[in-house]
Amino acid sequence: MSSVLDRALNILECLAHSPGGLQLYVIAERLDIPRSAAHRLLADLNRLGYVEQDPVSEIYRLTLKISALGQTFLSLNGILDIAQPILDALAEKAGELVRLSIVSNERLTWVAKAQGARTGFRYDPDAGAEAHLASTSSGHAWLSTMSDEEAVRLVSRQGFGDPRQLGPNAVATVQALLQRIELARRDGYALVVENSAPGLSAISTPIRTKDGARTIGVLSIAGPAMRLPEERLRALVPDLLASAAELSAASLGSVYFGGTWRLGREAELSAAKSLGDSG
Repeated sequence: MSSVLDRALNILECLAHSPGGLQLYVIAERLDIPRSAAHRLLADLNRLGYVEQDPVSEIYRLTLKISALGQTFLSLNGILDIAQPILDALAEKAGELVRLSIVSNERLTWVAKAQGARTGFRYDPDAGAEAHLASTSSGHAWLSTMSDEEAVRLVSRQGFGDPRQLGPNAVATVQALLQRIELARRDGYALVVENSAPGLSAISTPIRTKDGARTIGVLSIAGPAMRLPEERLRALVPDLLASAAELSAASLGSVYFGGTWRLGREAELSAAKSLGDSG
């Protein structure tokens, strides 16, 4: 049986994918929990400031508290301060959307972006979404940094997605996925045309720590396929790789990537132990 915490977090995730909000019965049905339980949890989340309810329609929706927490975390850890100027510069060169996604807890989440398109259609999704590994260039780029077995495990957990919501070139089998991953390994970047959605193209490359020991994120350029055919995407590769190298070098300035937290925590524990020994 799901714990109270599991259910509360599931409600938050459910509402995060429904910006217009949901009624109580819809939330209960989607999460397969009793309405009474959903009502109690929503009341608690409302009291804590994470959820609000429209008094007329009785629809529940998220407040900006979670978003604010995420932005505060990223800001205090130096991620946005380090990344944004690099993203802005690349977006200016590419003339399209540039996004940074971060690896955390076996997931890839978009945390920052810069829009370089000034006219025409602009692809400009919100930050904070989890990347769909099987269909996005960011997903392919990250998967290319691990073994085939590990890549298949992560994709199997997330699924290949609903073909009706993806582009005509989206992969639908493990064999096809592994072929894409191998190409990304060989080239050092992943390129997709009309995979994650009809009419969209993207190119991505992994960002590793300065010593190359681990992958910390993915840098991508995305936009309308009519402006970003394969030839144009490949022409952007040098700028994409150069910006990823900048982010790799700059990552040591972030508490999140540089290991400063770990060192600081170890120092605290060591100091506490010394005080205990002396007492």
